[in-house]
Amino acid sequence: MSDANSGRSDLARLIADARRLVVFTGAGISTESGIPDFRSPGGVWSKMKPIYFQDFVASEERRREAWTRAFGGRAGWVGREPNAGHHAVARLVAQGRCAAVITQNVDNLHQASGVPADRVIELHGNASYATCLECGLRHELDDLKALYEATGDLPACRDCAGIVKTATISFGQAMPAGPMARAEAETLACDLFLVLGSSLVVYPAAGFPLLAKRNGARLAIVNREPTDIDAFADLVLHDEIGPVMTAAAPAN
Repeated sequence: MSDANSGRSDLARLIADARRLVVFTGAGISTESGIPDFRSPGGVWSKMKPIYFQDFVASEERRREAWTRAFGGRAGWVGREPNAGHHAVARLVAQGRCAAVITQNVDNLHQASGVPADRVIELHGNASYATCLECGLRHELDDLKALYEATGDLPACRDCAGIVKTATISFGQAMPAGPMARAEAETLACDLFLVLGSSLVVYPAAGFPLLAKRNGARLAIVNREPTDIDAFADLVLHDEIGPVMTAAAPAN
């Protein structure tokens, strides 16, 4: 048996033995759907600079730039289909093996793969819709785009006229307290914490795997490149997520 096949079998056994699994996903699970990651050569931030939250709020010019990017799909975060990795995670949720999916991604692909929205904990928000920064009202991007193209006016809340922004967490914006608290609770409750496609360099989110390990859970990491916490994991696979997860969580 090859090392790759042996590692996939080891992961399948860890999943089968777990009483409460939590999956933690980063950009690497979505690159197989054609969504670029953030920091690697050719990634999102090598092509355009991020717009900081404070600048978005303070400057109409920066808001217009942000909406031009969003409506033009320049970041490439939305409009793709879930891949085999997403579908494998959805199967684990449907089978009752996975209690929660904590994700750093904003692409909505876990929900699109069939994971109920209330089982997905989005640490960095969601790029598939927008919210009002004043009252929190949800706005659909298609509606905002149609009005923007018709009038040229920047999106504003239809209820309170407040500033509207895609529902992502921008640089300089506070991490969402509710999802962070839920993620911590799920991390402390699990006995297997499975990382899929995260470089584990963005904190505080990257602290959850070590929190799980310190609390007695087993830790498995599947990522193409080594991470700084590989040495603490019970199992590390430097492999493609779709094939690994298809083998570890096959369809019935």
